[in-house]
Amino acid sequence: MLHYLGYFILTIYIGALVFVSVFCVMQLHLLAHYFWSKLSNNKGHLVPGLDLDNLPIVTIQLPIFNEQFVVERLLANITQLDYPKELIQIQVLDDSTDDTLELSKREVAKYKAQGYDIELLHRVDRTGYKAGALKAAMSSVKGEFIVIFDADFLPSADFIKNTLPHFSNPQIGVVQTRWGHINETYSLLTRLQAFQLNVHFTVEQFGRYAGGFLLQFNGTAGVWRRQTIDEAGGWEADTLTEDLDLSYRAQMKGWKIKFLEHVVSPAELPSEMSGLKSQQYRWMKGGAETAKKLLPTVWRSDLPFRQKVHGTLHLFSSSLFIAILTLSIVSVPLMFLVTPLSIDMTVFGPFILATISIVLVYYAANVHNQHNNKSYLYRVTYFFVLFPLFLALSMAMALHNSVAVVQGFMGKVTAFIRTPKYNIIKSSDTINPGNYMKRKISLSTIVEGLLAVYFIVGVIGAFYTGFHSMLPMHLALSYGYLTIFYLSTKQVRTA
Repeated sequence: MLHYLGYFILTIYIGALVFVSVFCVMQLHLLAHYFWSKLSNNKGHLVPGLDLDNLPIVTIQLPIFNEQFVVERLLANITQLDYPKELIQIQVLDDSTDDTLELSKREVAKYKAQGYDIELLHRVDRTGYKAGALKAAMSSVKGEFIVIFDADFLPSADFIKNTLPHFSNPQIGVVQTRWGHINETYSLLTRLQAFQLNVHFTVEQFGRYAGGFLLQFNGTAGVWRRQTIDEAGGWEADTLTEDLDLSYRAQMKGWKIKFLEHVVSPAELPSEMSGLKSQQYRWMKGGAETAKKLLPTVWRSDLPFRQKVHGTLHLFSSSLFIAILTLSIVSVPLMFLVTPLSIDMTVFGPFILATISIVLVYYAANVHNQHNNKSYLYRVTYFFVLFPLFLALSMAMALHNSVAVVQGFMGKVTAFIRTPKYNIIKSSDTINPGNYMKRKISLSTIVEGLLAVYFIVGVIGAFYTGFHSMLPMHLALSYGYLTIFYLSTKQVRTA
């Protein structure tokens, strides 16, 4: 029985490892496209001229829900965009249930008095959440192009002038810009988030664009051609990632998405664990919902086979956390079975490619591609200090994210939980929680604490058995789960 159990666990471990490795190699493939495009310069920054004598009307949509700490900052920033005032329509889509609504009314009245075409659209019934608000506003859109910004974004004044010219190509339906991080240095938590997002907004997005694969509108900091939204079927609220959903439907209608890596739109990263978890939950569950909804359509479409394969891996990317969680949990009993079962560990040799792939991808995004006035030596040192901490936290988010993915595939209906922002920019800024922080410890947080103990047992077991190959992983998992448990419970205690 011990042998059967051991080889059953080994099979599960290898299966999960294969799943993770496939995604890592896919990342390496995107990195190859990323660098090939840079070297060949066939996706350069040449921007077509903007016809100043024939500028179109642009509608700016600002979906807001309970954003009392950043709504004034947002509107002050948007009204400074360098584009003729008479050609801008601003829609403040505020479904707030707290003091944010009064702030929005006051600010809208102020800017209306200054001559802006600005209106507040408030829904008492929040059906469809963000997608519902965007869909409801479409009937009063005046612009040929629609710019969308979430409440925490601070675009540069030349945002419209940098993005609009790319629509001279009639196939372009969406222009997406890269996210910046206005509070990256606030804490270790924000640094680690920026570390991961830098990969998505360089290697992943630009790699997909350069390789001719399907990519996504990221929900904000982008511009849609009104015609594209209409032809793709409009905003739908049956997933929590309405942006990913509409992106794929638009591309299957023949529209293209252009990604502008060199145009940066700064935003505020979640500054506390609850905000990060709510954001991750929405992204992971929504990704699973969108995969379930669209994959059959993707494979029935006329898209090239290579696009279908990459699109499938893209839509299944949130499922990666299920494999990581499985891999982590079975690694502890497997460690105790290696010697009695005489398992030859050289069988895991080929999987080193996965590790090398992920190191290269994150190195490219956070060292090679960062031009932040820091020396190369500083960036390299920063990378090798932060990368192990990033892996630890990412692996420890697997429980939380796996729950979201499973619920997404099962079709469980859940609310669109906003990610609270607190106008945190400098390291000296303090969080004013208001009514936005959780007041009790969730069941998942308790399980995260138990998993921390579980992997500490794994660390001890490595010394007991003399099998040290999995010691680095168990140390990382122990640190990651302890950190998440500590930050989650600390937040509840101080709320």
